[in-house]
Amino acid sequence: MPYVIEARGLVKRYGAFTALDGIHFHVDAGECFGLLGANGAGKTSTSRLISCVSPVTAGELTVMGRSVRTHPREIKARLGVVPQHDNLDPDMGVLDNLLVYGRYFEIPRAERTRRAAEVLRLMEMEHRAQASIDTLSGGMKRRLLIARALLNRPEALVLDEPTTGLDPHARRLVWQRLRQLKAQGVTMVLSTHYMEEAAILCDRIAMMDKGRILDTGSPRELIARHAPGEVLELRLPPWGKERVQAMLARSGAQASRGVATARVLDAGDALVLFGAGGPSGVDAGGVGGIQAAWGVAPEHIVRRAGTLEDVFLLLAGKGLDAE
Repeated sequence: MPYVIEARGLVKRYGAFTALDGIHFHVDAGECFGLLGANGAGKTSTSRLISCVSPVTAGELTVMGRSVRTHPREIKARLGVVPQHDNLDPDMGVLDNLLVYGRYFEIPRAERTRRAAEVLRLMEMEHRAQASIDTLSGGMKRRLLIARALLNRPEALVLDEPTTGLDPHARRLVWQRLRQLKAQGVTMVLSTHYMEEAAILCDRIAMMDKGRILDTGSPRELIARHAPGEVLELRLPPWGKERVQAMLARSGAQASRGVATARVLDAGDALVLFGAGGPSGVDAGGVGGIQAAWGVAPEHIVRRAGTLEDVFLLLAGKGLDAE
């Protein structure tokens, strides 16, 4: 089966600034594909190219078998888009925002009304159909944007930071609705900087940084590949952390001799150690081994499994021993 979305050597420049630097990826039918990275990684630029609202500088991008260069109108007709920023019309109520939007797809009035009621029920907003946009909370506005994107019954949905700024309850409600859509076979491209969101919703993830894709895989595959086994967080006294930083700056990972670790990250108030194997994981020598190797006794120690955040930090070269 052909890919729903495929990018080959995709480049996007804004003047002298390169937002996307020759990226490759594909999205399979029915999957949720995540674009995960910090602000400025290139996620929104990728979403805008897929949505045919920004021209491709170089490379190839096809959506549902059609080139974004030559068939933008056809692609837009079959696509649903949830933008990063709220662009609802404040001069119209909730229902009218949906009905007017449906006219762009030439959906007959009666059918538009029926579909509007359907998507409002899906997003649990039917009781706010006559409400003005200004009276909606941030969470309700995001839910309405998703409802609007579903009005044309799209084959694929592009969601650019759909839960940014939401409280935990509203965020989880949006997640629940997106999981329902995925279960119905809707293909999704989800741009996010929330690691938990990507882990919960995405089948596969492209880790992005500075306009490049660092690696692609399922959340489990990425963690197994880059942050396997046990991870150790050490909280050190300020003088101790400075001592370790200086040691690592001088001799890199070799400064951790006696502690079974491959990489060390600076997490602000703690150092994070990633294991290099062995039955005891990261800390083969125990706390005593850390003290013997570095001459510093940790004030607090947390053992945990690796996460997508760890993967991103390692791939983006944020370690103290990174070149």
